[in-house]
Amino acid sequence: MALFTEISRNLRQIVFRNAEQHAIPSMDGALSPNDRLDACRPIGEPIPDVDDVAEGSDGALYVSAGNRVLRLAGEGYGERRVFTTLDGKAGGLAFHPDGRLLICVGGRGLLARDAAGHERWLNTVEDRPLLCPTSVVATKDGTIFLSNGSERHAPEDWCHDLMEKNHSGRLIACGPGLDGARVLRRDLHYPNGLALSSDGRSLWLSESWNHRISRAAIAGAGTGAWETAIRNLPGYPARLATAATGGFWLSLFALRTHLVEFVLREDDYRRDMMRTIAPAFWIRPALAATNHCLEPMQAGGVKALGIHKPWAPPRAYGLVVRLDAAGDAIESLHSRVGGHFHGVTAARETAQGLVVVAKGSARLLLAPGDVR
Repeated sequence: MALFTEISRNLRQIVFRNAEQHAIPSMDGALSPNDRLDACRPIGEPIPDVDDVAEGSDGALYVSAGNRVLRLAGEGYGERRVFTTLDGKAGGLAFHPDGRLLICVGGRGLLARDAAGHERWLNTVEDRPLLCPTSVVATKDGTIFLSNGSERHAPEDWCHDLMEKNHSGRLIACGPGLDGARVLRRDLHYPNGLALSSDGRSLWLSESWNHRISRAAIAGAGTGAWETAIRNLPGYPARLATAATGGFWLSLFALRTHLVEFVLREDDYRRDMMRTIAPAFWIRPALAATNHCLEPMQAGGVKALGIHKPWAPPRAYGLVVRLDAAGDAIESLHSRVGGHFHGVTAARETAQGLVVVAKGSARLLLAPGDVR
């Protein structure tokens, strides 16, 4: 089998010699590594399994964490209480124009909950369960767009989906009452983030496993009128959020490495690894490094004199990028290999500043005032 894999790879390189190779791009210019994410201030105590944030019309911050959604209010979001408890893991959040909170719940689907506690669910679309809802957004007219990352795995098993090289994600649209749900796009490579352009006319979508962001006019989102805005990111994109000055905030939950890219090409080795090794010790991207003795080493990532070199190939990394309206990077905030805030899954502007979710570090961060 290994011989067949090697022959087929060599033939592809000969026959399709002009095909795009998707080499990992270098991080320079606006993406140059820095320590700006480590300069952010943690909000309160750690929040295990924190995943996404949304700002309510009351100025409070709503945070998904495990099977709960928390409400943070007050100066510096110092007041914290439980908004609701769920029977699945809460993920992507967004507010509907009518004030309801839209909650992606792993293994269940999409929940719409109002302030009085009334709930409505969307559990299936075209007789297929919404196993892996990752992100949700609503337009001014009330239309809801939802990304379902995988048909095979729940959100917490994202690394299985990557290592199986799946592309079963869907983009879904439904009415304000979660009615009339329909699939707009299929066979996506783990759609993980959705955002509306500042003028509300176009929808932007991130796909993690092919490191791409695409966009389409709202009216054409259900047709083939999608175009690629960013083709080859240096990491795995998570959620998108509209920036107040135009453009977007893009979170990347891990960086790509040559070692992981190599493992994804070597099918026999990858299957053996998945069959014989615990997932925590696979050669794969991670939200956080455990420093366990069985964790795979990555050359320069090995400690020297007890210190992780910040320029070493990363097992885990923290990265937020601000994009302009065309999708070009303007600035970035990093937490490098030796940093403290890795595995960024969301970043959103609020009345009190830019709030960043470092899931790998179980932290909510508030960026300094000059980051807006």
